[in-house]
Amino acid sequence: MEEHKENIQAKDVNVKMSNTREKVEKAKPCSRICPDEESAPQGSPSQSNSDFSHPVYKEIALANGHINRMSKEELRIKLAELQLDTRGVKDVMKKRLKSHYKRQKLLQSASEGGPTDTYYDYICVVDFEATCEEDNPSDFHHEIIEFPMVLINTHTLQIQVDSFQAYVKPELNPELSDFCVKLTGITQKMVDEAELFPAVLQQVVTWLQERELGTTYKYAILTDGAWDMSKFLNIQCRLSRIRYPQFAKKWINIRKSYGNFYKVPRTQTKLSTMLEKLGLKYEGRPHSGLDDSRNIARIALRMLQDGCQLRVNERIHAGQLLSVPSSAPVEGAPAPHSPRSRD
Repeated sequence: MEEHKENIQAKDVNVKMSNTREKVEKAKPCSRICPDEESAPQGSPSQSNSDFSHPVYKEIALANGHINRMSKEELRIKLAELQLDTRGVKDVMKKRLKSHYKRQKLLQSASEGGPTDTYYDYICVVDFEATCEEDNPSDFHHEIIEFPMVLINTHTLQIQVDSFQAYVKPELNPELSDFCVKLTGITQKMVDEAELFPAVLQQVVTWLQERELGTTYKYAILTDGAWDMSKFLNIQCRLSRIRYPQFAKKWINIRKSYGNFYKVPRTQTKLSTMLEKLGLKYEGRPHSGLDDSRNIARIALRMLQDGCQLRVNERIHAGQLLSVPSSAPVEGAPAPHSPRSRD
């Protein structure tokens, strides 16, 4: 459903994109040794400018400078020596090698009581499938028909086996179009036998609660673009007459994170392109919500391994999609609670 998410116009849903831009952060004066962005701490309000002067960042900055001067073949040889993945374009391999040295230094620093950069314990990947037509009319309401979730353990850098998936019975347009069935692989029988959205959302809440997310463990939602939460979930909650869940009001848009981290334009942040540039191949059936979520999770894992500090970068407020600036305090999603009626 990736292409159709992009074709949905803002006027088709009651969500207005903010036309305000993030304010460009004023450049801070550099100290004599100024670590580059990959060695500097990011996002935490508890991290002050004094963190930049810690000796570990000087060591990381020096290593990064050496890596920047390496050729593609030198990078591949060094990655192979370290038994790291040698796939991907040159910039990806540079990030991977820098991440390796940074992780080594920060692990050593943490053991000695120095700085570290881990925040979320888990990242929860969500990629909805929704009702659709080949040429969606302007008044067509997309209803969620598959709700998948895949957990990433940020400490072990592994995808959790206990993923969640449930199909959802649509109410406004209970009969799926032939196009929708062919695109998603979701049959009429699957949705006919499924529960309505409020009951499925309750299953999701229970699943998250059983894993103690938002209580014992810090977590964040991650999506492939802004549409899943700001449009599909927002519309579905309105149609189902329930309040938008608090735990889904902020999320990580991996397309933004990928573009900013690897320094590529938005046109190179489609799921298939991100996989290709990272030397990965799609696994499973395209447009299956669960398979899409797993492949998005693989991209997120590779980004974490390459040194990206995935942080919440979008949120919804009063039906409006807003950006979360990198200077904002880093917070985990709140503990999930049962769906509440809008009445």
